[in-house]
Amino acid sequence: MLRLSIGGLIFVIIVTECRAAALDSINVDLVVKNVARSVDLASQLVKMSHKITLQNNGKGAVKSFLYTVEPEVKESLSYIGAQTGDPSKSSLKLYETKVQGHSDKFFWRIEMKDALKHGETAVVDVETVYTHQLTPHPASITQKEKQLVLYHGNHYFYTPYPVTKQSTVVNLGTRSIESYTKLKPTSQSDYTIMYGPYENIPPFSIDKMSVHYENNAPFLTITNLERVIEVSHWGNIAVEETIDLKHSGATLKGPFSRYEYQRETQSGLSSVKSFKTILPAAATDAYYRDEIGNISTSHMKILSDSVELDLRPRFPLFGGWKTHYVIGYNVPSYEYLFNRGDDYLLRMRFLDHVFDDMIVDEVITKIILPEGSQDIQLTTPYPVEHLPNSLHFTYLDTKGRPVIMLRKKNLVENHIQDFELQYKFPRILMLQEPFLVVLAFYLLFLFVIIYVRLDFSITKDEAGESRMRVAGYCEKILAHQDKRAITYTSYSEQLAKLKLSKDINAFLASVKNINHEHKNETAHIAELLVKLKADSADLAEKVSELQKADKHLKDLYTQHQSLYVDKLVPGKIARQAFVDTENQLNKKKEDCVEKINTLVKSLQ
Repeated sequence: MLRLSIGGLIFVIIVTECRAAALDSINVDLVVKNVARSVDLASQLVKMSHKITLQNNGKGAVKSFLYTVEPEVKESLSYIGAQTGDPSKSSLKLYETKVQGHSDKFFWRIEMKDALKHGETAVVDVETVYTHQLTPHPASITQKEKQLVLYHGNHYFYTPYPVTKQSTVVNLGTRSIESYTKLKPTSQSDYTIMYGPYENIPPFSIDKMSVHYENNAPFLTITNLERVIEVSHWGNIAVEETIDLKHSGATLKGPFSRYEYQRETQSGLSSVKSFKTILPAAATDAYYRDEIGNISTSHMKILSDSVELDLRPRFPLFGGWKTHYVIGYNVPSYEYLFNRGDDYLLRMRFLDHVFDDMIVDEVITKIILPEGSQDIQLTTPYPVEHLPNSLHFTYLDTKGRPVIMLRKKNLVENHIQDFELQYKFPRILMLQEPFLVVLAFYLLFLFVIIYVRLDFSITKDEAGESRMRVAGYCEKILAHQDKRAITYTSYSEQLAKLKLSKDINAFLASVKNINHEHKNETAHIAELLVKLKADSADLAEKVSELQKADKHLKDLYTQHQSLYVDKLVPGKIARQAFVDTENQLNKKKEDCVEKINTLVKSLQ
């Protein structure tokens, strides 16, 4: 037991020492020689910029320094950035860290561009943006009242280092100031309040600053934004944003009068009638709609470097009022998607501009890649929460398209930065969708071909089968009738030759073959007539009439043959008598042929 206790104690000591080594410490040799602080309260955001002059009083070089904010405003801090104070304005890396002995505070370590040697000074610009720091006071106002807000801050620059000198300029964007704290020296001029200079301020100094003033800027907060980026290798990237918007200013007290709102210019000063959204310059096919449908009160203006959308909700937004809408557009993929062989790189914005000085409580960005994408690697400009990946199915998908889901809270315009997404996509898979289309049409046509040839009826359809048999019989009868009509044409040709050549033997030889063909076709029709009588007596009656008319026509051709062979060729008939007789026969044949054609049409 004693050995175990000693071993456990040693383990605790080692862990404690490792944690202490991982913690940062405050460099007592660093002094903030001067701070010029600017606080912008003209919008719904609190924007602070600090021009910090650092001096190294120690012997060793300093490569970084610590930056901190008041613990009560940490949750409201949306953005922090640093850059050099020289004309180059080079960005500086910063990391969130912990400091030994100050576990209740929040620190960032800012890496300097060049090491700060003994006695040297360096100027660093630090920018911070806070959200939800301006409180409407009063919390509710009528339609005609102006909006007043209350800001609480710190007169001093909150830092772990002693400050030799500092000054603060508060920009309000208005002359209408109800009250403000006065820590001497203090002065007020037009839109600004100037505090300081203050000298020899100890580290972590706090003195409450309060400013109560008029602020009718749009207090719009995006409570939830879902941004969907769907990538297609066929030349297009579709972007759609679903937005829940709330007016976070002073709530409306009493009823809303649209009549007064439209008539009086001072009515609803803090309300929001419209706002401008900036889209990429290559954006096309933009749409703006809600649950009801398309919102036609929007206007699009194409600029040289962007597309400006003037969005006007269906109703003006007062404090506490909400709206929900969807905006979408397409952009060409060649501007954002790059590849080398099967390796692809997508570079797009994690968050895009919705309106000026926007606040986004939460954004979820979904990136839908083409089906078959693999080896996905993501690089973001700032830390984000990576939600579990999922699959998205659309038309012609088999395994589903990979969806990368990212989430971040408390964002502002400074977060409009590009992420990079690398993945592999075999280009042979580009043929998958065309192949599936061809296969789908092939299977459809094959199904139709099979379906129309199958009988799915449970009982036998006698009437249907009878109709099909009758149609078959009629089709065959008409075919034989056509062949029989050809024999009469040949018969007429042989009579014309006989009239010229007077060669009876040749004529009789040819007519013998013609009569044989005619007899065969007539016999076939007679056989079909017998079968037809069992299914359709009416059609059988017409076929019988057709047979009789054909027999009469055959007799007329026989008479015509006798006229030529027995009388014309031997010269036993006068010319005029021959002509009269032949005309009578031709007239009878025409009448008979007309009757036959009428019967044939009734069978079709």
